Amino acid sequence: MIKKQILFIILLLAGSFAFAQVVKNNGEPVFKVGERLDYRLRYGFITAAEASIRVEESTAQFDNNPVFHLVAEGRTAGTFNIFYKVRNRYDSYVDKKTMTPYLYTENIREANYRRNDKARFYQEEKKVVSNNGTFKSNGQTFDVVSAYYFARNLNISALTEGDTFSLDYFLHDGISKMDIQYVGKEVVKTSLGYVRCIKFSPSIQPGRVFRKNSKLYLWITDDANRIPVKAHVEILVGSVTLELISAEGLKYTMGVAKR
Repeated sequence: MIKKQILFIILLLAGSFAFAQVVKNNGEPVFKVGERLDYRLRYGFITAAEASIRVEESTAQFDNNPVFHLVAEGRTAGTFNIFYKVRNRYDSYVDKKTMTPYLYTENIREANYRRNDKARFYQEEKKVVSNNGTFKSNGQTFDVVSAYYFARNLNISALTEGDTFSLDYFLHDGISKMDIQYVGKEVVKTSLGYVRCIKFSPSIQPGRVFRKNSKLYLWITDDANRIPVKAHVEILVGSVTLELISAEGLKYTMGVAKR
């Protein structure tokens, strides 16, 4: 079961720092075309999967507006790759000004299973039209990739410990709400050195993957880039940790701490 869910967990962990417009947008994007982030997903002490998230230029336009092309790719690694090969790709096209998505696609390749999904977002009409139907939302709605980039551009300077926010996101066959709590600040050891971070705890639903009392924690850089460097969650059997292993094309200098 964990093999089949591993890439969903990658996207959940990488995109979980996101919340509604209660917090104001900074305006100027904190990322740029050419940025690429690479992650390693560990199941216990075993490297189970790898993922990359990048920003690409696009000549496409939606409603006559230019867009960023956001790409997330996930793949199993090591013994997980031998017994259950996964090669998934997720594309999101977001407005360069509002950072909200117009189009989201999934290209799923898991062992012998194949799926291609597409979702068109109509923010003003508060609806998402996908292969699986039309879904109404209460406000701005994101896919798991665009949620991550939108959140990075928010001004979180006024947050205090315990503050909670929410976000509507679309995934495959419906719209769900995620609550995110601000925990505080920590210095985290990464493969790129010690990094000053802001810590959050997004809500998760217990079930086939997560325990009833599981807690998901996410650490993002406490600098102008706001990139996730680590995430950790306990699952039904063991735990899963997401770690940043490389970062290229950042718009700002990464906030590495001295130890």
